[in-house]
Amino acid sequence: MTTSTDSLPAGDAELDTTGLYCPEPIMLMHNKVRDMASGEVLKVIASDPATTRDVPKFCSFLGHELLAQEETDGQYLYLIRLG
Repeated sequence: MTTSTDSLPAGDAELDTTGLYCPEPIMLMHNKVRDMASGEVLKVIASDPATTRDVPKFCSFLGHELLAQEETDGQYLYLIRLG
């Protein structure tokens, strides 16, 4: 999924995992969503290309909605609505 983030919500919380590699970004996402409520939007910034595989699987497995996935100059941006 590649959707422009221009028309999507800004996010209720942000998690910057730049410089971290698998499995750290996903582990931090697990911790972050524990502090959030269903329906809130988490903005995740990453530099690890493995997140293009891991984040969609994370969402699918845990029942979250991946609103947007974007890559620009080696930086990956995800918007996730918590289920």
